[in-house]
Amino acid sequence: MRDVLTWGEAAPPDGTMGAPGARGRFGAYGGRYAPESLVEACREVGEAFREAWADPGFRGALARLLGVHAGRPTPLTPALRLSDELGVRLCLKREDLTHTGSHKINNVLGQALLAVRMGRRRLIAETGAGQHGVATATAAALLGLEATVFMGERDIERQALNVFRMRMLGAEVIPVTSGSRTLKDATSEAMRAWVGATGDSHYCIGSVVGPDPYPWMVREFQRVIGDEARAQCAAELRTGVPDHVVACVGGGSNAAGTFAGFADTAARLVGVEAEGGAGAARGRLGVLHGCRSLFLQDGDGQITQAHSIAPGLDYPGVGPEHAHLRDLGRARYVTVTDDEAVAAAVRLARTEGILPALESAHALAWVIRAAGDGELPAGSTVLMTLSGRGDKDVSTLKELL
Repeated sequence: MRDVLTWGEAAPPDGTMGAPGARGRFGAYGGRYAPESLVEACREVGEAFREAWADPGFRGALARLLGVHAGRPTPLTPALRLSDELGVRLCLKREDLTHTGSHKINNVLGQALLAVRMGRRRLIAETGAGQHGVATATAAALLGLEATVFMGERDIERQALNVFRMRMLGAEVIPVTSGSRTLKDATSEAMRAWVGATGDSHYCIGSVVGPDPYPWMVREFQRVIGDEARAQCAAELRTGVPDHVVACVGGGSNAAGTFAGFADTAARLVGVEAEGGAGAARGRLGVLHGCRSLFLQDGDGQITQAHSIAPGLDYPGVGPEHAHLRDLGRARYVTVTDDEAVAAAVRLARTEGILPALESAHALAWVIRAAGDGELPAGSTVLMTLSGRGDKDVSTLKELL
């Protein structure tokens, strides 16, 4: 089974993707399931974020950094040759062209500025594909902070380039040898490290997961993707709003940021997960890393290991707001296999001269499949967020091709 929801008609605009409700919840999901030692730290982060987000000075400083350091706005690139082949009009939101090569820098610059505002001297982060770790190391170097990045031993082996980049930027990279030695375990170790260092450190989580306020805060820092794309689509497309808005989903930050720009429109929102890490498509209600959401579990309710050729999608769950959007029927979540993702990466490289990250290739693989089987009608307009560039995945691709 690939999907959870029937395609049907697009859900009507309903004003979703605002601030979370009581206790940091999006419907039945979210909350703050943190150890007692972290409850106060999360509350402080939440209060600091609300104050900062309402401060034009903070927003202006972030906007300036996103422009002069990260290279925003990123372009909207029509995929002309591939569009002709597929019979749809595909436009790519080029987060791969940011400084550090992915959307992660948007969130990290926001959290790093918040850490400085709170008087914190060190950033703690987890990373899977390495892009969040590189962005964290970059922001720390820029703002004069220390950085400690936890990364699964398996991901260190397959993302050696990004590990070198982090260390070159001055970050301490700590291998995680427990469990699956991937993103889930790196996140657990990062949270444990924060328990003993809340006074001088800020946990810079990389996705829309974790205890409140992180799912909301990270989405707001990533909203710049959707807001830019909305304005760019208005100029590029005659209809102004694309028929379909597509993004890959691990924890789900690039998708959340993209969807936020279109949640109040009639655009169909599609999140594409890895076949072996489909929290939204196949997960069950549970609690992990401080929030209540949908996670892969065994019959006893224990979290099971995810698998994806894309390290950034190698997570056994999905952010709570994505679970809520799924329940509302406002977004649909589908899955793609490793083989489909690799084939999509090769196809984009050979038709458009763009090598995407394997994470982003999952979103493209669904577009290709849906166009081929008629799920995307001929002439449809499709906005797809290309969340990162594929340099980091060259070693993996060399072994397969």
